[in-house]
Amino acid sequence: QLTMSLNSSTLLNEENSQGPKRNTECLGTLELQSPSSFQDNPLQQLQLASQEVLEKAKKSGRSKCPRCSSSRMFYCYTCFVPVETVPTKEIPAVKLPLKIDIIKHPNETDGKSTAVHAKLLAPDDVTIYKYPCIPEYEEKRHEIALIFPGPNSVSVKDIAFHLQKYTKKGVYDNDDDCSREPFLKQAKIEPKEEKNLNECISSNRSEGTRLKKIIFIDSTWNQTNKIITDERLQGLLQIELKTRKTCFWRHQKGKPDTYLSTIEAIYYFLVDYHQEILKENYEGQYDNLLFFFSFMYTLIKNAKCSTGKE
Repeated sequence: QLTMSLNSSTLLNEENSQGPKRNTECLGTLELQSPSSFQDNPLQQLQLASQEVLEKAKKSGRSKCPRCSSSRMFYCYTCFVPVETVPTKEIPAVKLPLKIDIIKHPNETDGKSTAVHAKLLAPDDVTIYKYPCIPEYEEKRHEIALIFPGPNSVSVKDIAFHLQKYTKKGVYDNDDDCSREPFLKQAKIEPKEEKNLNECISSNRSEGTRLKKIIFIDSTWNQTNKIITDERLQGLLQIELKTRKTCFWRHQKGKPDTYLSTIEAIYYFLVDYHQEILKENYEGQYDNLLFFFSFMYTLIKNAKCSTGKE
């Protein structure tokens, strides 16, 4: 099932443990029909590593997890590792510009969650926690944000401005005037020194408002309340993704198409962050986060086409 996003971001679930097996049995060599437009398949222009390894694994069927020996398709969603037929060296590794914590609801079905995709593809930067076992974030709220829609949520482009209210010593707490000098006592400054001091202050502010970690909740929309109201998440800056539409095949019935799967929310956030905060041209740096997602999208779309459901 899916997760939350109220124009925003969040969570869904993914792959039914039996789904890929059924798909491989009925698909054969079917290829995804060419979409008539980018809207039909917004994943078609991704810059992805070769998915030949997944094609081979699909043909050979389910395989063993090298850690727990469970029978899985492509990867083990409990151990967060590829199965024996999918060598780790043939899976792309994605380096992220910040750390990601994913808080998974205990009732979420492991085999349906796309959160594991992030851990598989960016293992050094992604950590998955099963609620209620989550970190304490209080001391780090000046460098952490939570993806969640709400009345106080801000857009990605406004992150740096709003994080100024969460400096380590709470200098900006309850104070929206972030233009004043926070730490240095005002002193008489010679004109030639003023520029250097202003640059120093600006630099310090930039360091103090740098986002270092982003939190995602992996849960259906109906299950998010227990997590989002946890005292350990209170006071964190909340960010909302408003303009993206999901391609997830388990879309929650009756919910808007802006409800994203977890891996979609992570991907779209990083693309926006790269352009809005890092101020760099996006050239596909994080596209491989959708390495598994896009392949499964194709499998399932083909399966629907072959059975006349699309």
